[in-house]
Amino acid sequence: MKRPFTLYSRMKILIVTERFYPEEFIVNDLASAWAEKGFGVEVLTQVPSYPFGKVFPGYSNRVYSEDRWKNILIRRFFTVTGYRDSLFFKLLNYLSFIIAGTVCALPAAGRCDRIFVYQTGPLTVALPAVLAGLLRRKPVVIWTQDVWPDTVYAYGFKKSRALARFLDLLVGFIYRNCARIFVSCEGFAEKIAPYAPGARISHFPNWPTVRPGPSSVGRESGAAGFRLPDKFNFTFAGNVGKVQNLENVIRGFALASSANGEIQLNIVGDGSRLERLKEMVRDEKISGVVFWGRKKQEEMPAYFSASSVMVISLADEPVFNITVPAKFQAYLAFSKPVLCAMNGEVRRIVEKYGTGLCAAPGDPAEISRVFLEFYALRGEGLARFAANSRILLETVYNRTRIIDGMTALLVE
Repeated sequence: MKRPFTLYSRMKILIVTERFYPEEFIVNDLASAWAEKGFGVEVLTQVPSYPFGKVFPGYSNRVYSEDRWKNILIRRFFTVTGYRDSLFFKLLNYLSFIIAGTVCALPAAGRCDRIFVYQTGPLTVALPAVLAGLLRRKPVVIWTQDVWPDTVYAYGFKKSRALARFLDLLVGFIYRNCARIFVSCEGFAEKIAPYAPGARISHFPNWPTVRPGPSSVGRESGAAGFRLPDKFNFTFAGNVGKVQNLENVIRGFALASSANGEIQLNIVGDGSRLERLKEMVRDEKISGVVFWGRKKQEEMPAYFSASSVMVISLADEPVFNITVPAKFQAYLAFSKPVLCAMNGEVRRIVEKYGTGLCAAPGDPAEISRVFLEFYALRGEGLARFAANSRILLETVYNRTRIIDGMTALLVE
């Protein structure tokens, strides 16, 4: 299939990303949008293995391979598996990405006009792009989804003098060598600015990649005949990890469900904390919590549409208080009220635009009160939240507007 001839037809973009199709991340949508605009798009990434740390069926963990998707050439190199349950293998995976990614990026950068980094996890993913950009004299643009070094400390690494010095040097080197820095959350800009004085930083939030469609037909049916019980359903969707603060959410729900048996908490997703949460629910005999496991992206509309209220939660850490998780935009796309068990930016948005109710993330009693308050508003009482969600989605998280803005700065 030939690329359409457009204003951008002679420009080639190399996207460096730790995750790409068939792994489900917003960079897939961005890359396909650029290909549709006429750009020549190449992607440099690993063999797909997220989130289970195992190579996807149909792929082999070869040193190097190529395939195509939506007129995009994907260059893949091997990945270190087993990182989900092992810190050692996780760090080894980061290191292997730097080495193999740099080896592959150097020749690929010579054929491109721009290098674009999608950074959703470790900032080290940008090193191959930055090194190739310096050696090949190509501008590098990064879209930061996770701000370092703050996230490293938030995940439990002790802030020693040696680690802080190393991370400060690393972060400064990467950001100073980027022509432009895009941030997914406004608060990231003030964290990054000291590492790269004078850097051109622009805010481009995520847009929803899961939207209502034919499979999202509500409580009665859905993907593969899916349905939720005839209760007032709260649903958390996404990664089930340490920082999602689901222990407090579940404890708050336990208090609420003991007073009202008509509510249910659905947890749709997988992650390092899943088994521990299942044990907690079982050991504390908490009723009304259902773990659905990880679902494919095309199955998610059914869960969203069948739910009464969506739940968003993160631990009360400074870096997470300036973070807007990508699931928030997906919740808005389905016009669902949001139970926000967070402080900071998400809470500010929810309260400013009136898209739901909020509780302190560390207070199960307050979280319980909000669960029960939502139930009291069932029916028409939730309609105003839905209307406000649609307004916020179209004004702040509009896909076309965001991609066009990113494209304009990328090509200038």
